[in-house]
Amino acid sequence: MSFSRRDFLGAVGVGAASLGRGQVQGQARAQAADLVLYNGKVVTVDQAFSIRQAIAVKDGKVVAVGGDEIRNQFTAARAIDLRGRVLMPGFFDTHIHLAGHSRRYIDLNDTTSIKQLQDQVREKAKELGPGEWITGQGWDEYHFSEQRMPVRGDLDAAAPNNPVALTRAGGHSTVGNSKALQLADINRATPDPERGLIDKDASGEPNGVIRERNDVYLRLVPRDRPEDVRDSFFHDVHRLLELGITSVIQAGASTNPRAIGSYAEWERLYEAHGDQLPRASVQIEWPGDAKTGVERLKEFGRKTGDGNDRLRVGSIGEMFADGGFTGPTAWVLEDYKGQPGFRGRAMLTPEQMHANIEAGHNLGWQFGIHAIGDAAIAMTVDAFDKVLEANPRNDHRHYLCHFTVLPPERTMEIMAKQHILIAQQPNFTYNLEGRYVAALEGRRLATNNAITTPIKHGIYMAFGSDNLPIGPLVGLYAAVTRKGESGRVFGAEEAVSMKEAITMYTRKGAFITREEKIKGSLEPGMAADMIVFPQDLLSISPDKILSQKVDMTIVAGKVVFERAG
Repeated sequence: MSFSRRDFLGAVGVGAASLGRGQVQGQARAQAADLVLYNGKVVTVDQAFSIRQAIAVKDGKVVAVGGDEIRNQFTAARAIDLRGRVLMPGFFDTHIHLAGHSRRYIDLNDTTSIKQLQDQVREKAKELGPGEWITGQGWDEYHFSEQRMPVRGDLDAAAPNNPVALTRAGGHSTVGNSKALQLADINRATPDPERGLIDKDASGEPNGVIRERNDVYLRLVPRDRPEDVRDSFFHDVHRLLELGITSVIQAGASTNPRAIGSYAEWERLYEAHGDQLPRASVQIEWPGDAKTGVERLKEFGRKTGDGNDRLRVGSIGEMFADGGFTGPTAWVLEDYKGQPGFRGRAMLTPEQMHANIEAGHNLGWQFGIHAIGDAAIAMTVDAFDKVLEANPRNDHRHYLCHFTVLPPERTMEIMAKQHILIAQQPNFTYNLEGRYVAALEGRRLATNNAITTPIKHGIYMAFGSDNLPIGPLVGLYAAVTRKGESGRVFGAEEAVSMKEAITMYTRKGAFITREEKIKGSLEPGMAADMIVFPQDLLSISPDKILSQKVDMTIVAGKVVFERAG
């Protein structure tokens, strides 16, 4: 019976204890490796969720996992004593938005009051000078001491001589000042734009907030060139490493090579810096209606899966079925709480959704469609069902992004039957608590971003962040506690164990991009994409999860981030 080198390494790594320590060490001592990590808790996230103590890496891949005898079985260029720390696969964020920022941009993610926001706007106006547009993103009224949204008057006071447009965290609404409203030709008589809403104050005047149509303001902002934002683009992608993220799905990129954040820009970034960054699968925006979409995708000349193990073409996405609760305009089957007759907005008709999916599916593309409200989910799943019944395709791996409001049982049964997957954001339960409490009630509120119910229906699920916030620890915390930021528990029965949550933030993400055979777990032959935590997420108290920090991040066997000290 022949015994291959891979068989030998597997026996050394996984079955070392059964061979006898002295015998195994003698056999393996001559093996060369690039990196060995030992004296730790190695959480492999394999099918059995095996726990080991050491790991060896060669040519960017795991060659052995096992006990600390591995340290003596391999001669490595670098050996790292974990000193009892935890090593696990790197996180896979299945839904993220990255593109870089212009000189006009203000980062509002850590802003804690309208007064602070005004100070930031005031400083930017001073920097840019009168008449220049000021943009920014990341504000969240639930993080403001004033506990309200900013409105036009707040921005007027800070920058009376500059048009200002600041997008909320989540990207579904933007507030502008009076100059921005004037340039956009919006007044009390202006009708709501298609698929959007213009918020008004008690007197009927626009208060500056526009929901779901950020372009009403942003189309007026002078365009940056891709080269103007490349440094910040690199920074935005690179900083994911300190959060332990080693793979991402970018949510939407243009096929236009001159657009900021286009697929061509991702290629330029990875040609220059690919070995310093997480791996990426980049969704492609659906370009127009069904006919136009087919024409432009053919011009693009690629489809889902093209590329390499560092950068590849992802699904079509995130083609919007509805808005979001940060608008809020998520399309739901029951009235919003306290808003009789208002159920959000559909972004496409059922006919348009079906035509687009049919066209892309027939070209061989995978879809990853934005669907938050239960009405949007039901419409999208019905369209998938019709397309897949008419043109079955094995292993299509179409999926829904978000899946916030539980849809009818029938919809989940179809999803299970047709193998429609979910890329969900458990962190929404934590960070969007205020929006859910304002819009939903009863069981719909309790089961926001449900996890166990769809899984019990046989639906596959992986985790991501959608930038709210990006850090995976918030998602893990919300998944295992079901707590909002206030500490309130929403549908405790929807919680999962930390073991399950880690699996959905690592190995299961790789399945969505058809990479489950090459990454997502720490087994011989798999990519050596790993992170080190000082404490064990599997055993620490849930209230300590949010305070953890990644000590080290490794991609393809190379240490790409190491925390000082």
